[in-house]
Amino acid sequence: MVQYLVMLAPTFLVAAFFLVFVQGWSRYQTWTRTITCAIVFGVAVRYLWWRLTETVLPYPDDGLDFYWVWFLYGIELLAFFDITLFLIIMSRYVDRSAQADALASDFFRRPRQELPTVDVFIPTYNEPLDVLERTIIGALGLHYPEEKLKVYVLDDQRRDWLRRFCEEKGAIHVIRPDNAHAKAGNMNNGLTVSDGEFVAVFDADFVAHRNFLRRTLPFFTDPSIGIVQTPQHFFNRDPVQINLGLERSWPDEQRLFFDEMAASRDAWDISFCCGSCSITRRAALEAIGGFPTESITEDLLTTLTMLNKGYKTRYLNERLSIGLAAENLKGYFVQRQRWCQGGIQTLFVHNGPLRGPGLSLFQRIMFLPVSWLVQYFVRVAILIVPAMYFWTGYPPLFFTEAADLVSHQLPVLVAYFLLMHWITPTRYLPVVSSAVGAFSTFRMLPTVISSLIRPFGRPFRVTPKGSSNVDNKFDGYTFACLAILIAATALGLVINIMPEWARIPPGEFSPVAIYWALVNVVVLTIAALVCFEKTNPASESLRADEPARFGGIAGRAVSLTLDKAVVEIPIGTDVETGKVVEVTLHGVEPFEAELRRVTRRTQGRRRDTSPFKYGHLHYDLTGAARDQMIIKLYTGDYSQDIEELRRRTVAAGLFSRTFGPDYQRV
Repeated sequence: MVQYLVMLAPTFLVAAFFLVFVQGWSRYQTWTRTITCAIVFGVAVRYLWWRLTETVLPYPDDGLDFYWVWFLYGIELLAFFDITLFLIIMSRYVDRSAQADALASDFFRRPRQELPTVDVFIPTYNEPLDVLERTIIGALGLHYPEEKLKVYVLDDQRRDWLRRFCEEKGAIHVIRPDNAHAKAGNMNNGLTVSDGEFVAVFDADFVAHRNFLRRTLPFFTDPSIGIVQTPQHFFNRDPVQINLGLERSWPDEQRLFFDEMAASRDAWDISFCCGSCSITRRAALEAIGGFPTESITEDLLTTLTMLNKGYKTRYLNERLSIGLAAENLKGYFVQRQRWCQGGIQTLFVHNGPLRGPGLSLFQRIMFLPVSWLVQYFVRVAILIVPAMYFWTGYPPLFFTEAADLVSHQLPVLVAYFLLMHWITPTRYLPVVSSAVGAFSTFRMLPTVISSLIRPFGRPFRVTPKGSSNVDNKFDGYTFACLAILIAATALGLVINIMPEWARIPPGEFSPVAIYWALVNVVVLTIAALVCFEKTNPASESLRADEPARFGGIAGRAVSLTLDKAVVEIPIGTDVETGKVVEVTLHGVEPFEAELRRVTRRTQGRRRDTSPFKYGHLHYDLTGAARDQMIIKLYTGDYSQDIEELRRRTVAAGLFSRTFGPDYQRV
């Protein structure tokens, strides 16, 4: 009994620290974050020292075993370096909202004619009108004096229909003779035809909230601020959420960065521009010669080049825009491969973190693309180790017993998971988060390797978006990689459980390896589910709760899109489907719609007993009514954010995705 208590003591101490002390602390205080991150760092250092002195250095140089031992320890050191940088970043936190309030109060007291001029850039390449119209109408509807605001649609495909649309709406359509330097070159051309003191950038699929400028411009009263970046939120679900069936319970994967990490980076003055949903001082752009063209991620390089000149990037963690997430796996990987390649490219350019003049040592380290370089190698190692052990007999750790791992490795895992649960309780779930990482690994690792060998060998690729993006396919390559690993791990486990087939002597078969293998199989299985593409509607309905009338009947709109609405009405209301009725919604002039059907909600196989039914209205808005509906839906009043991680619903969703749904839709 005493032996087990000693073995588990470090884990108990770590768990007690988090559960007794940390759970009562505010996660928005720098001192609480510093203490918790320091504890996790200390536990990790203890583990690595034990690994080095007890399992690595004592091992004799007698063949492949020796290199396998050092290879795995090298992978752990890489992971430790990545986690250390993460802990340093997350040990601080800043919320700029109160500062924005104070600055705005003074900034907008000045006379209208003294407000600075602003140009809004919308760079576009191949996006269809159903994507672009939201962005253009939203930019034109910003709350800012009309005479101080111009909207430039930077069209790199020189489309006549887009020119006509811009002329109709009051935006400025800009073309250039070639597409040199892709997005960066397009925006640099925009700089030559515009003259605003500030330049706000929105990708073609992002709609600015009406108060965007009122919240961001006041930060520029500090002359050292070159860029103000805001988070990216989405009105549709990304393919990971859709394919796992977790649309309503699991947030999109970018939330961890935009909701947590970006604010922490800002506290260290190492925040960076993410391109869209940002605003930049033109004088700072002129000081660096315009948007840098050396990398396909011009946004990150813009931040680094401005740092060289003494300009900082600020991050305001407020939902000030809404956009379109990658709609399928093809777009998902095009986007992330571009980010990965662009991050690695910064290592090879003159204004990057290694060679850029004027950067401090801390800034150089914190802008290294460590996560891109490390995470996929580490994930591959974690996934293949059990299979390698089962088939070759090479265990991941030598001179160890289960008790050693419980005493040294388990505290690290517990400390890290509890830290993540505390810092980001609504964004992280170990098994599902690991599965999403495993899913990406087999496509992203080749990108990492090719970017290191030929960093500029792949050209800029635009993420496919909108109605033209209908490529819904099964990801056979990733599924094959995952299936091979599942089979190798599971079959190796079965073989070694059977004494007559075992490749590992019974006395050496580690129970830790069995547990590790089982966890890997679960993670890989969940990752494999992502490979089965499901339809991801770009016009996904936005949740609403507001008065609405149709055909003289009063109700409440509970769901809205640009062409459909669902209105809740009392169960006893007499309505006739197939009729054209007049609809009244706040903020939109009355319009006509067809009442296609009336439904009752269901729960399982039992009919809903609520006193309401739901009218489904379909309409085709044009002119002012359509513009008003765009402004209403996409410029600030509606959100698809998942505020609370529903862990039970996640489990139920994965079970349903695997074994089939147990519900019916009406």
